[in-house]
Amino acid sequence: MASKGIQRGHGRRAALTVATGLAVMFVAATLLTPLYPLYRRSFGFGEITLTLVYSSYVLGNIGALFFFARLSDQAGRRFMVWPAIGVALASTAAFGLASGVAWLFVGRALSGFATGLASSTMAAWITELQPEGANAGAVTASAANFVGLAAGPWLSALAAQFNVHPLRLPFAVYAALLVLTGIVLVRVPETVPHPQRRPAEWSLRPRLGIPRDILASFISPAVTAFLTFALFGFYAALIPGMLAEALKESRPVVSAAVVFGLFAVAAAMVVIARRLPSRTAMLGGLSLFPPAVALLVMAEHLQSMPLLLAASVLAGAAGALGYRGSLAVVNRIAPAERRGEVVATYLIMMFCGNSLPVIGIGLVSATTGALTAHVLFAGLIAVLAISGLVIGWRYAPNDDAPHEHST
Repeated sequence: MASKGIQRGHGRRAALTVATGLAVMFVAATLLTPLYPLYRRSFGFGEITLTLVYSSYVLGNIGALFFFARLSDQAGRRFMVWPAIGVALASTAAFGLASGVAWLFVGRALSGFATGLASSTMAAWITELQPEGANAGAVTASAANFVGLAAGPWLSALAAQFNVHPLRLPFAVYAALLVLTGIVLVRVPETVPHPQRRPAEWSLRPRLGIPRDILASFISPAVTAFLTFALFGFYAALIPGMLAEALKESRPVVSAAVVFGLFAVAAAMVVIARRLPSRTAMLGGLSLFPPAVALLVMAEHLQSMPLLLAASVLAGAAGALGYRGSLAVVNRIAPAERRGEVVATYLIMMFCGNSLPVIGIGLVSATTGALTAHVLFAGLIAVLAISGLVIGWRYAPNDDAPHEHST
């Protein structure tokens, strides 16, 4: 571990502090979910534009990870968090001042950049602060991610439900949370042994990639991350529309409750299954994706809220096991000196999953209808899950295998 001088108790508390900051950063990913119907009515755009607005997030994600993934390995974890919070504040201002759809594209892209910058940095920081090692770091980072995603919809749904400045107030509250997060993180110790603080010493040359000796082991975690956030992206972008059209339920608090339930189950499952070996957790999550998407499609076809809730529980469990397990596998197989870029490559797969399938659904829905698009989406998820399961069974290392690169 990079921070051997950090005492055990202090390291755990510091890791929880960073995890809280990571949760705050991920609030932005679902903050807009209950507001999309309001934006569509206010700015007059359709389903395809909605999916493009949602998916512009990935442009910021990939930009941050492609050009700045290695920077926290060089300049330090804490040093990189402050610019991420600054960009998140700019994104929040764009949403709070939005007067047309162009503002939403700008806000989502900036939000994606901020989250991409923060997520790779803070995931590595948490792992290095945790005295228990990579698996505990993955549990903490995964739970923080899901807690933030679960909290996001409520921050805006209540304002929308009671019509209390719904397109302004949530962003003012979120901006205050970001400022507070930046203040709190000042006290967390740096874990990079010799951070380079002069820009002349930095290398911004993109260096995403996977060392050849861990490539086979990396494939299944990457597929798992893609699937996890493809399914989560479906909920965050499209569940309000599905509820309104198929289940005739348009109240913002209902869409917030469904999305909250998904991520609350995921956060709880991460903690409940924290002692499960990372390989077992990842493969277990992959095995749950096909039945989860089958229930999701059945809920839409039968217009059944109980089936939708059951699908959400299963999807939350699948995502929690898959994300926590795959992130732990990646943390374990990554060489310490390249952990930032390996984790960043993994996160690019995750963010692509969060956006690209949603774009595909929007395009297919425009020509064939939503239900057909959702059936095709479910089929894609099932095929990739089975493929990842087969590859992972063959190549993913056991937790006690001599593949550990953490220090």
